[in-house]
Amino acid sequence: MTALIYSIFAARSRPRELWFAQACARLNNSMNEAQSTQSPAVLVEVKRGAIIESRHSGAVVAVEPDGHIIAQLGDADWLTSTRSTIKAIQAIPVITSGAADRFHFSARELALVCASHSGEIFHTETVAALLERLGLTQSALRCGAHPPYNEEAARQLQCEGRAFTQLHNNCSGKHTGMLATCVHRGWSTDDYLARAHPLQQEILARFRQLGDLPEALPIAIDGCSAPTFGVPLRALALAFARLASFTASATQHLETGSQSQFQGIAFEAEVMQAASRLVKAMMAYPEMVGGTGRLDTALMRAARGALVCKIGAEATYVIGVLPCDKFPKGLGLAIKIHDGAARALGTVVLETLIQLGVLDAAQQAELHNYHRPVVSNHRGLTVGEIVPVFKIESEV
Repeated sequence: MTALIYSIFAARSRPRELWFAQACARLNNSMNEAQSTQSPAVLVEVKRGAIIESRHSGAVVAVEPDGHIIAQLGDADWLTSTRSTIKAIQAIPVITSGAADRFHFSARELALVCASHSGEIFHTETVAALLERLGLTQSALRCGAHPPYNEEAARQLQCEGRAFTQLHNNCSGKHTGMLATCVHRGWSTDDYLARAHPLQQEILARFRQLGDLPEALPIAIDGCSAPTFGVPLRALALAFARLASFTASATQHLETGSQSQFQGIAFEAEVMQAASRLVKAMMAYPEMVGGTGRLDTALMRAARGALVCKIGAEATYVIGVLPCDKFPKGLGLAIKIHDGAARALGTVVLETLIQLGVLDAAQQAELHNYHRPVVSNHRGLTVGEIVPVFKIESEV
């Protein structure tokens, strides 16, 4: 690792973009080589009758806001692409800049800015209304178009002979929030996704602070063309532990004008207030974060203000548990299914929360279909199930 760090900083004379790309590649390769020595933890089995047809491995980590790991299974340092898990962090500048207040974003609309929505009519109409308020049309979005995740919404478009648009992209709310910040600050909007754009630099700075991340990070392009970052799984958990903690303490710190200290890091009151506002919006309007039949929506609805959660592509998941009797500091959890199998994710997410004592019996019953989904055949017969097969190593 010393040689790696030396090689990163010894190449200052190279063109900056080439130097950065090579440094990130070396860091990525080094971390992947370290990962390959870890024994994967089997988390889920897919059964057909008594036959085990498939197994999915992965990693789970639970972290307090000071970085202390209280529970884990598998490699807590597994290099993970953030994808859509950090949308609440990407939304912080829309509040700290003053854009949310200038353009009168409601809590419901802020939830959509943090969303991977299903493209239902109430999602697309809300995005369109926000863009109109900004003086823009959907042509300003740079997320691209894809069919709605919601099957009924997709069928409706087809029946009406209408094409899907960028409004149906699950990330259109996030992009609208980014555009609002740019319009408010007078920044260019054509290139708002460029890594060097001041908006993306501000987002990265906030994420580095929340996750205790180094300067050099692997950066790639997400499905919606925004930057995505390669980080240790524990960093995602830490960031969400802090978001959850801020949500419980932001009002106090704003009134006193003080700052919050975690591991010697001072967080500005405006960042805490922004995080609190976004988390509360997500918990209050979970249907805007996901949609009909989506895990994010169902989990936050069942939890009734006890946690915030967000899915990411390739079977990545983050949860922030607000401070409570069992976890007085709050708690962040991050989960990664190694092969990216989304079918394993709900089972692992809910089993983790159950083992940690976050969900009560009534909530478990409400979420049973996500916890133990059945395998059906083409006649609709139940022929198997997806089951958790892990025990988390926990201090609690």
